[in-house]
Amino acid sequence: MIEQDTVRLLRECDAGAKMGVDSLNDVIDRVQDGRLKQALAQSREEHEALSGEIRGELDRFKDEGKDPAPMASAMSWLKTKAELAMDGSDATIADLMTDGCNMGVKSLSKYLNQYKAADEKSKDLAKRLVAEEEHLSQRIRPYL
Repeated sequence: MIEQDTVRLLRECDAGAKMGVDSLNDVIDRVQDGRLKQALAQSREEHEALSGEIRGELDRFKDEGKDPAPMASAMSWLKTKAELAMDGSDATIADLMTDGCNMGVKSLSKYLNQYKAADEKSKDLAKRLVAEEEHLSQRIRPYL
C-alpha cells in the first residue's frame, strides 16, 4: 500500500509541476512589469527543480510519471489565450496565474489526503509544490 500510494502521489505531483511550468511559459513573455516577470521566472525555476526531484523519485520506482490531463491542459490553454486576447494586461496575467495556483493547491491537497500511505519523501515533495503555488499566489497579488 505504501509503494502504491507513493507512486500515485508522485504521478499527481509530476502532472501538477508540468502544468505549472506550461502555464508559466504560456504567459511569461507577455508580462510588462519586471518584478512580476521575475516572480514568474523564479516560480518556473522552482517548479522545474521540483519536477526534477519528482522525476528522480519516479525513476526509483521505475515509473513513467504522468502528464497533465489533455482536456485540462487544453482548457487552460484556451482560457489563457482567450483572456489575453481580450486584455493582455499584467493584471489579467496575475489573475490567470492566481486561479491556476489555487487549482494546484486544491488538487495537490486532495491527493495528499487521498494517498495517506505515501512515503514521507513524496509527501514532502507534494507539500513543497503546494507551498510554491501558495508563495507565487501571494507574490503576485499586488498585480491583481
